[in-house]
Amino acid sequence: MEFIDYYKILDVSKNATEAEIKKAYRKLARKYHPDLNPNDKEAEKKFKAVNEANEVLSNKENRKKYDEYGKDWKHADQFEQAKHQQQSQRQYQQQDFGGYGGYSGQDFSGSDFSDFFESMFGGGASHGRGRTAAFRGQDYNAELNLNIRDVYETHKRVLTVNGKNIRLTIPAGVEDGQVIKIKGQGGKGVNGGPKGDLLIQFNISNNTQFRRDHNDLYTTVDLDLYIALLGGEITVPTFDGKAKLTVKPETQNGTKVKLKGKGFPVYKKEGQFGDLYITYQINMPTNLTAKEKELVKELSKLRKS
Repeated sequence: MEFIDYYKILDVSKNATEAEIKKAYRKLARKYHPDLNPNDKEAEKKFKAVNEANEVLSNKENRKKYDEYGKDWKHADQFEQAKHQQQSQRQYQQQDFGGYGGYSGQDFSGSDFSDFFESMFGGGASHGRGRTAAFRGQDYNAELNLNIRDVYETHKRVLTVNGKNIRLTIPAGVEDGQVIKIKGQGGKGVNGGPKGDLLIQFNISNNTQFRRDHNDLYTTVDLDLYIALLGGEITVPTFDGKAKLTVKPETQNGTKVKLKGKGFPVYKKEGQFGDLYITYQINMPTNLTAKEKELVKELSKLRKS
C-alpha cells in the first residue's frame, strides 16, 4: 500500500481552506462524474479517488489525522490507541469518520475505498453514505448566422438545438459576435440539479454600403463637383430609406455630416437609434469638351487675378 496524496488529487495546497477544498472537489467530481462520462473506466477511477480525497480533507477529524501522521500513516492506529489509553483505561475502538457522500445512489464504502483509506480510517464513510450531490447541467453552445438587415428589427425565429426546437425572440440591435443566454435550455442536471443554459453566438454578415460601429452607421456618398462648389440639395441613402440633405456652397472633399437618429437600433431600448455619418466624396468631371476646358481656364484665370 502506497501513501496517497489527497491534496494532490484535489489539486489544492496543504493550507487550503474548507471553501477551497469544497470548490476543488465539486469541480473535479462534476468533471469525472459517471453520469457525464458513461462507460469511461478512467473517469470512474478518478471520480472515486476524488471522493476518497474529499472524505478525508472535508472532515476536520479525518484531515487532522491525515495531516498529523502523514508518512507514518501505517502506525496511525497505534498512535491513536496510545492516546486513548492515556486518557482512559478503555480499549481503543476504531473511529468511523464521515465524509461528503456518494453519487447516483452509489455507496462509496468497502472496496470503493483504497486500502490506504481503509487502513487509516476504517471501513468506509458512515455519515456520507447514501447522500448525493446535485450538479448543474452542461451549457449548450450554438451559433446563429444572420444578415445585418435581420437584426434591424426585433423578430422571432426557431432554432433547433440537439433535436429540440427553441423559439427565440431576437432583439433589434444584436451585434456581431454577441452571445445571448437562454436560461434552462441546456443539458439536464445531475441528481436533481438545475438545467444548464443555452449560449447563442450571433454571426452577423454585412453586405450593405453601411459600416456599423455599435449603434452608429457610416457611409460615403458621391457629390457632384458643381453642387459642392455652388451648393444644392441631394438625396442620400439611409438604412431604412432615403433622406434629403442641403449641401452648403464650397463644400470640401471628405466633409462629414451627421444624420441624428438614422443609425442602428440600440439593443433592448425600443425606439432609440444611433446616428448615421455621411462622408462626401467629390466626383471630378471627365471627358471635358473644348468649351468646358475653355471655361475652366477662364475660371482659373479669375482665381489667380
